[in-house]
Amino acid sequence: MRVLLAEDEETIAVTLRHALEDAGYQVVSAPDTATALARLERDNPDVVLTDIRMPGGGGMEILQRSVALDPHRPVVLMTGYGTVEQAVEAMRIGAAHYIQKPFRNEAVVQLVQRFGRERSLETENERLKAELREVACERMGEMVGRSQTMQAVFVRIATVAPTDAGVLIEGESGTGKERVARVLHERSQRAAGPFVALSCAALPESLLEAELFGHEKGAFTDAHKERKGRFELAHGGTLFLDDIDDMPLGVQVKLLRVLQERNFERLGGEETRKLDIRVVAATKRSLRELVREGRFREDLFYRVHVVPVKLPPLRERAGDVPLLLKHMLERFGKGRNYHVSVPTLNVLERYPWPGNVRELENAVQRAIALAGDALELRREFLLPLDPRWRGATEPAETVRPLREVLRENEIAHIKRALELTGGHRTQTAELLGISRKVLWEKLRDFGLDPGPGEKDEASKGEPDASAR
Repeated sequence: MRVLLAEDEETIAVTLRHALEDAGYQVVSAPDTATALARLERDNPDVVLTDIRMPGGGGMEILQRSVALDPHRPVVLMTGYGTVEQAVEAMRIGAAHYIQKPFRNEAVVQLVQRFGRERSLETENERLKAELREVACERMGEMVGRSQTMQAVFVRIATVAPTDAGVLIEGESGTGKERVARVLHERSQRAAGPFVALSCAALPESLLEAELFGHEKGAFTDAHKERKGRFELAHGGTLFLDDIDDMPLGVQVKLLRVLQERNFERLGGEETRKLDIRVVAATKRSLRELVREGRFREDLFYRVHVVPVKLPPLRERAGDVPLLLKHMLERFGKGRNYHVSVPTLNVLERYPWPGNVRELENAVQRAIALAGDALELRREFLLPLDPRWRGATEPAETVRPLREVLRENEIAHIKRALELTGGHRTQTAELLGISRKVLWEKLRDFGLDPGPGEKDEASKGEPDASAR
């Protein structure tokens, strides 16, 4: 810890400096006010010891400047001509302590030790607060992410959650739309109420309508008793309609009426029931496009598309894979210190994750299940062996030579041409834009077996190379 000692009396300055250094402190000395002010700016000490009377403005000026630079820094004033008024003024400005000369150096060292501990605790407290702010910024509910795209989502959620506005969550499958809906509910004024979720893609139209509205006893075959629907169950809370893009048009009409009038009747019932819910919907496809195609009602679109929240796919969340991986290893590791190597982590970041966060989550669970006693998760358990992703899943050091890749693609292209022509060599050559002889040579070189006698036939009409 660094201590500024501003003292013009050489005897006090030297002996006190030695006592502080023996106690393990780094001491910065200043014999006058100007030097002390410069040291304050340059060295940023943790504690200041200053004489009140010294060349220049003196200790009060040093005190004022120290407080201006850092209000929490302890300043101890030393004087041989102290008065009560002076002590009161010093404490009013912000001095931590006021000590009269003569004093024992041990007493001053003890003061510095006490203020140093307090200073260290304050610094540590601020550091921990900063870390908590960073963690809070990286996590919201069960969602984690430090990428700019996810930070924008967190800001939108924090802004709209306290309101009662309807929200439409747009995002690909596996991006975590239900988790967004749950956070919206948990941060809303309806948090004490129920959160009820329903997938519109999971049920046929007749059952979906019954799930939403409920039914009275005898409303239809097998309706042996009355049953509350999701509207009733969500009363006072939030209803989450997942995959609303798959909702049949017939149900859309009835949902629109409920959203407009805020009341409904059970199937087979006549009693009109009041409804107090917030509707949060999610879609994996553009509802605007579905409206243009006539597959989604335009009036319902404007009812659910009040505040859109666009959830980015994992491939657009730069830097989030390591954070998500750490979170999932802690969540599924059950106390074991699972980890991945740096090369594997680099490959995981390059992979496009078409299944988004859900695919990553499944990959982590699979790798842990297959890890056995090992703590380092293997790459082949985390990533698919699908050749379509070879460029992303192969590390840079195993990139294959270009000629091998070109050869493979040329062979595949010739095979495709042969399939299209039924194996007819002349038509295949014409389709590929090469001569029959060149085709025969490629079939031979690639081991595709041009067949007996093909060479002579392929050479007919072709001039000898020496005659060209």
